[in-house]
Amino acid sequence: MRVPLSASFVRTCECPPGRRKIDYFDVKTPGLMLEVRNSGGRTFYQRYRDQRGRERQFKIGPGDVLTIKQARRKAREVLAQALLGADPQDKRKEMRTIPTLRDFVVAQYVPFAKDSKRSWRTDETILRIHIVPALGKKHLDEISNRDIAELMRKLRQDGYSTGTTNRVLVLLRYVYNLAKKWGVPGVVENPATGLKTAPDVCRERFLSAEEAQRLLKALDTDENQVAAKAIKLLLLTGARRNEVTKARWEYVDFERKTLLVPISKTGRARIIALNRAAIELLRSIEHLPDNPYIFPSPTTGRPCPSLHFPWLRIRKTSGLMNLRLHDLRHSFASFLVNEGVSLYVVQGLLGHTQPRMTQRYAHLAQQTLLDAAEMVPSALTRTNGHDTQNGF
Repeated sequence: MRVPLSASFVRTCECPPGRRKIDYFDVKTPGLMLEVRNSGGRTFYQRYRDQRGRERQFKIGPGDVLTIKQARRKAREVLAQALLGADPQDKRKEMRTIPTLRDFVVAQYVPFAKDSKRSWRTDETILRIHIVPALGKKHLDEISNRDIAELMRKLRQDGYSTGTTNRVLVLLRYVYNLAKKWGVPGVVENPATGLKTAPDVCRERFLSAEEAQRLLKALDTDENQVAAKAIKLLLLTGARRNEVTKARWEYVDFERKTLLVPISKTGRARIIALNRAAIELLRSIEHLPDNPYIFPSPTTGRPCPSLHFPWLRIRKTSGLMNLRLHDLRHSFASFLVNEGVSLYVVQGLLGHTQPRMTQRYAHLAQQTLLDAAEMVPSALTRTNGHDTQNGF
């Protein structure tokens, strides 16, 4: 039935008795229709023909929410799209297939990362802790450059390091690049494009001899000796955290005093040298039957990935709250350099593939040289047969 649709008509019209519904077509806008149901519900639709000449129907919205002016405006948009060759229904279907960031991460990205990235657990942690809580409910096409910039700002405000915020940005950029490459609906541009990572802050924290003694005392008395001995081995060897926490008994060669790392951070195998104290520590650890790991979690039997809670407790006990686990690796290197060991040897012990990675400890070597040079005046004084303080 064709009628001049008006606000009063939409508000008062009813479905004739005995019928399930009735369609009223607007005389002003071709194809605009108001469906009135016997339940009292009213819905605006727009009818049009697609490129193949088939009649199709686009749902505009409820008649008790939209005004007739709003319905006519949307109806003209639908007609215009159809005339230009874009089927409005196809666009709506595509919009419904655009996943949220959380759905894309769970269904596609994490399974892909597990198969292709050795660091997938790091990605999963960053996504779970930082990215998904902030942006996970948004659909991929809804996340903007501004949203990501705001996430970066909030992370910095909450005190997270430059390294953490940079990882968040790089991972988001990588996730969107993959989504675009895979043709995921809604991903046309990468919203992380144009945002720059912050300059890395080279944080150098080295234990003093006194601090090392406090740390060792806290390790020896901690309630979780599995974690404490793992941390102690980090200090004794300069190894990376995962190289120790994931170590197996089969990797240890007591005769050659080595610990094998089958796949290191560089993707290659490497050998960690075990000094006398490290050997003694390993020999003091009980080898649990049917468990290949040297430092298994007492709860799960699996390696503890982060050592977060025991390390937090040990830092508090030793009064070293600003000390990171990775600083133990720096301290290992600093002890060696201060004892006169060459940077070349330190590079080998740390497993650095590039000399520039070890150059951060060069200033320590310089201090060792200066300390040694200070011995010369005393030596010359003794040679002259007298000991004066002001001769030089």
